[in-house]
Amino acid sequence: MKAHTHETQSTITPEKALEFLKEGNQRFVNNLKANRDLLEQVNATREGQWPFAVVLSCIDSRTSAELIFDQGLGDIFSIRIAGNFVNQDILGSMEFGCNVAGSKLVVVLGHTKCGALKGGLDAAQIEGLGMDNLNHLINHFDPIIKQVIEDGEERSSKNSDLLERLNHQNVKSAIEDIRKQSSTLRKLEEEGKIKIVGANYDVETGAVSWL
Repeated sequence: MKAHTHETQSTITPEKALEFLKEGNQRFVNNLKANRDLLEQVNATREGQWPFAVVLSCIDSRTSAELIFDQGLGDIFSIRIAGNFVNQDILGSMEFGCNVAGSKLVVVLGHTKCGALKGGLDAAQIEGLGMDNLNHLINHFDPIIKQVIEDGEERSSKNSDLLERLNHQNVKSAIEDIRKQSSTLRKLEEEGKIKIVGANYDVETGAVSWL
């Protein structure tokens, strides 16, 4: 499988880009890999890059988008931050990926048993450790936790049902933020030039489900 060129990228639709990722995850789950010459891909992309998708995922060491979607060099833009949420810099990166570099798909990829979301649920204990920047990060999830937690429900990372509801809502909230905060990406989606979708990676099975 060769690296994408400007010509091949221009023929890919948002629907086809999504299908590429679904097929790649199927290969990953079945312990198969597309036949790639990575050195050839290095040579093919030295003058430029034409990825077909932008994937926002968590920094979790188990969730490398290139691996779980079985993609090679030059195939996807991979943006990673603990808890896979968006901020202005990440939105700028997405705008570059789609509006400048021509990607056809934006994926917000959450995952089961997310440590960042666990930290959000256990914020009181985490804050006691005195890590200012980590505290800032996990406090990002507080409004979303308030959306999904039920009256009288235990706010704890040990509450696996709450954690998974939070995971799904966090992905949905990130997608809402993309559309609200980036007129560029919203316009591209409205024009049918890109799709913005959510997904969830299961760290136990390796399978990606699409939300």
